[in-house]
Order: sequence, then structure tokens, then C-alpha cells
Amino acid sequence: MKHLAEFRDPELARRLLDEIHAAVTRPWVIMEICGGQTHAIMRHGLDQLLPPEITLVHGPGCPVCVTPLETIDRALAIAARPEVIFTSFGDMLRVPGSSEDLFGVKSRGGDVRMVYSPLDALELARQNPDREVVFLAVGFETTAPGNALALRQAAHEGVTNYSQLASHVLVPPAMRAILSAPTNRVQGFLAAGHVCAVMGWEEYEPLAADFGVPIVPTGFEPVDILDGILKTVQLLESGKPGVANRYLRAVRRQGNPAARAVMTEVYRVGDRKWRGIGVIPDSGLLIRDQLAKFDAERKFAVTDISPCEPAVCLSGQILQGLKKPDECPVFGTDCTPTSPFGATMVSGEGACAAYYRYARKGLS
Repeated sequence: MKHLAEFRDPELARRLLDEIHAAVTRPWVIMEICGGQTHAIMRHGLDQLLPPEITLVHGPGCPVCVTPLETIDRALAIAARPEVIFTSFGDMLRVPGSSEDLFGVKSRGGDVRMVYSPLDALELARQNPDREVVFLAVGFETTAPGNALALRQAAHEGVTNYSQLASHVLVPPAMRAILSAPTNRVQGFLAAGHVCAVMGWEEYEPLAADFGVPIVPTGFEPVDILDGILKTVQLLESGKPGVANRYLRAVRRQGNPAARAVMTEVYRVGDRKWRGIGVIPDSGLLIRDQLAKFDAERKFAVTDISPCEPAVCLSGQILQGLKKPDECPVFGTDCTPTSPFGATMVSGEGACAAYYRYARKGLS
């Protein structure tokens, strides 16, 4: 259990909490970007142990949650076609589109399958040359390299019945959009350690300088998160913005150059719509034109989609740190994991799902 048990040490966590209480002198709002961190905070009750001056808000770091409704509706349209085997990770099968989810298509006879890797989808394409196999490729910089490798391998082998419906998004542009908004209240960030393991932390330095905020990459265990909060508070209290890496066992300044290279080979940066937020410039990874035959959106001509988002759903405000899940009027009543209005209640990294799972209604 190396690199796990020691980061759950109660005594070390208590010492860090004591240091946080001693360091804080005024109110601060800190956003944890990653949904995995949100779930860890809720599971261990870390937010309830912090001094009242510190408010944690939850960011748009859940890849399932920010996948735009248009992409889900395109997935539904493609998955309903008789020649298609449609594949994705488990969470995506339950994300509500305008009218139904992918399980609804499956219940009506669509060939929709859960896979554990994009390479599983590629293998299905090899085994079924008379069918079109589509993989719903979503996620941040963490999943993009693996999806890029699968697409590059398909191109190398000439497996042209494999394609991706790609909806990759990038973290720094979303942070810039949050900080630029007139409604922003975030003063510091806990950055997602796994994203930084791929990308490094250099790209956060202009953000820290432009907006005068601290950005602290950290991990996902209680000691990781408390250590990241302590460093963020220390930077805020000292008035010294900047990037301070606290995930030393996994993150290097330059990230993973090989992973970054394959992403660049397969995808290009472009504008991307985020569910509940809107279009963020240069925040997405799009399949390059030379690989267009592996782009499901172009292959199946599903660009003309008019989605319909439930007006009562507050997931967009939750993803921007403006609201907390238990402030939504339908949270835990009409909107539950078995009958979700928005993706934040579906995903294993969604903030609403975390509040629901750990019975945090009315406690924020």
C-alpha cells in the first residue's frame, strides 16, 4: 500500500488541519478542479474539518459532467443506427441526453456496449469488419493520450470501421473562463494531480500571473488534499500568487512528453462547448483533418443537433463554483442518481453524486 496508507494517516491529517487553522486569518474561497478530489473531500468530511474562513467550491473537473448535451445527442443518434456497435465507458451510458440516455437506445435494440479501454473498441472493430464501431472519447488531458493512441493504431492498421466521437476538454482554458467571469469568487485552485502528471504545471504559470491566484497541483488522498489546501492558504495569506506543486510523487514540471506528443499528433486544439457552461475558446481537442475518416461526427454527419437542457438543472452553476449541489431545488428529490436531470448526478466524479452519496443535503 505504498503511497496510499501514509496519505491516509489520521495523525498527519490532524497536524495539517492544525496548521491550516493557524495560518488562516480571513475568508478565502478555494476551488478543487477535479471531481475525484470532490468525492474524497465529501467522503472524508474534510470540508467540515476546515476553519469556517475557508470555503471549498467544486469545479468543472468531471469529464462526464462537462460533455456537451449536443455530443450526447449525437451519440444517441449514432448508437441507434443498425450498422453501429457503440462503445464507451460505463458512466457515459447513463448521462441524460435531450430525450433519453444510451441505455435507452440499448433497451430498444441498439448495440451499445461498455468497454474499459479504447483499445477494447478497436479490437471489436477488428473482429467485426462488417460493422462500424464507434468509441465515445471523452475526458480531460488524462484520458486523451490513451484515446489518441487507439486512434493512431487504427490509422496505422487501416481499421477504417473504427471511429471516435471525440469530446476532449482542457483544464487551463476552463480555469481562465472561471477567473474572467464577472461572477467569479474563486481566489485559489487545487489543480488535478493526474492532469498535471500528463501536462506538467508550466501552463498554469500564466494563469497565476495574469489573475494573481495560487494554483496548487495535489493528489486525491486526505493528506494530499489538506497539504494542498495548506499551501494554497499560505500563498493567499502572503499575497504571493504562483504555482506550487504538492504532488511530488507523480508530477514533474514538463509532465509526460510522450503522452503530450501523441495527443498533438492526433488532436488539434479548438473551441469546445462545455455542458452547462457554454463555449470556451481553445478548450477542446479535435480530431485532425488528416484523420477525418476516424471522426464519427463527420463520418455519420450528425452536426445538425438541437439539444434541450432541463431549465431546472443547476449543474452549470455548480460546475463554475457558483452554487453547491444541495442548493438546487430538485437535488435529492426529483433529481437522483437513478433519475438524473444533469450529468453531475450521474458521474462517479460528479459533485451532485458526491453530495447525494455522502448524505450532504443541507450541510453546505
